[in-house]
Amino acid sequence: MKLKRIFALLLAVVMVFALVACSGATNETKANNQGSKTETKANNQGGNELAGTYEVKVWCADKVVELMKKQIDDFNAKNTDGIVIKATVQNVGEGDAATQMITDVDAGGDLFCFADDQFARLVQAGALSKLGSQASEFVTTNNDAGSVKAATINSDVYAYPMTADNTYFMYYDKTVITDPTSLDKIIADCEKADKQLCFDLGNGWYLASFFFGAGCSSDWATDKDGHWVVNDTFDSAEGLIAMKGLNKVMTSPKFDSKSSAAEFDNGAAVVVSGTWDSSTAKSILGDKMGVAALPKFTVDGKDYELGSFMGYKMVGVKPQSDAVKAAALHKLAQYLTGSEAQTERFTAVGWGPSNLEAMKSDAVQNDPVLAAVAEQAKKAVVQNVPDGWWNLAAALSSVAKETNDEAALKDALKTYHDGIELLKNLKPGLLFVGAWNGWNNAAVEDTYMLSGDGDVLSLTLEVPQSDYMGGRIVNNGKWESDKGYAQVTTGKELAKDLGADNPDNNIVFNEPGTYKVTINTATNEITLEKVG
Repeated sequence: MKLKRIFALLLAVVMVFALVACSGATNETKANNQGSKTETKANNQGGNELAGTYEVKVWCADKVVELMKKQIDDFNAKNTDGIVIKATVQNVGEGDAATQMITDVDAGGDLFCFADDQFARLVQAGALSKLGSQASEFVTTNNDAGSVKAATINSDVYAYPMTADNTYFMYYDKTVITDPTSLDKIIADCEKADKQLCFDLGNGWYLASFFFGAGCSSDWATDKDGHWVVNDTFDSAEGLIAMKGLNKVMTSPKFDSKSSAAEFDNGAAVVVSGTWDSSTAKSILGDKMGVAALPKFTVDGKDYELGSFMGYKMVGVKPQSDAVKAAALHKLAQYLTGSEAQTERFTAVGWGPSNLEAMKSDAVQNDPVLAAVAEQAKKAVVQNVPDGWWNLAAALSSVAKETNDEAALKDALKTYHDGIELLKNLKPGLLFVGAWNGWNNAAVEDTYMLSGDGDVLSLTLEVPQSDYMGGRIVNNGKWESDKGYAQVTTGKELAKDLGADNPDNNIVFNEPGTYKVTINTATNEITLEKVG
């Protein structure tokens, strides 16, 4: 685990979405103006106003780069508008695209694939072109409702859903598990057979299943000014039920907080994981492999169905100054997220479609893994929480494992609630964080906040003697686009490059002392000066 991820519960609170300066405002204006211009062009079926050759940059995951090139060629051959896309297809994965886009929108992909948990900050950074009415109708009428919700803010649609399969469910050994619908019986079967039950409940993504199953919510949205509107009910009677359910499974001697199907090789009978693990589970279990939605758990004699998060992959179109090119890009995005392309993508790489017609295909319907996804989706919640939420939720895990005392469980939920209140009220800015403050990247006070006029911000701080005198400059509450040793341009002799021993590229000081740290936010140049 990276050092920067290790910090205390309330000090682990992370980010509201920070607005991206300069290019964000410019591109936001473009995005808001794009809709009507693009709409007119994109829906003109009678003429050839879109005819022409367009040079575009496309970002997608490595495993679908070649397929993306083929599908763009297919679009060129099949579209009736005379559009020819000359694409440079680059390997930028769904998890990395947003960070790169918000760092420099203008240099980003014209069309790019991204994970839905990056959606809101892409919108706030002006990196997504808002869809016009006809394009929005294409999305809403052709896709699963959850994926549509994930692509929408305040009734405005900003992206094209591409998959609907990023959730978790249960792989199990059919020779051990007698009833995959009951967590109590699963625990009993594992204990009887001396087999592990693998469920990564130290991870907030998986832990949330108990809270959603008990009827809790953690729904985050932003208003027109970018402020959080939050409905979080974990600190409630229902949350207490979830904590009791967690305690029951986590105190089993066969419980193991892991999530890889490779654990079937190490004595596991159950692994809660996702579609990415299907080939591994199948290769180990063979005909013994069972797949099912998450089971029910029982607290005080009442049953609750375990829920889950549900995530989606999206295709976004960057706002364009040329409305005709923008219209051509939207046409391409619609083709790439249509039934034919999504079905082809499922066949090639196993990605579960969001397109309703593709979902009905025999291949998808007969796939046991996607059948489990579809069943779990009925109990799933669209993933829209901010970065900092994950550590708050994960912190509940250790308490639930340690005790079933109601007072202690309620105290943990109250602490979680206090963290939520801090999280939703964080102010934007840059912090210098490190070993000296427990790698807390969410400032409630200004102690480690850089300040100044214009682009140049600075901070004077005391770096105490410790085993690891490392730090980084980060946006308040998030790690993306954080800045370290590689950006130090002056005073580099005051820090050291640890090479492979410093994978996070932290600024590691040679000796303790008082340092002035300065950053030019326009160039990302960092200077160090020892002043005491």
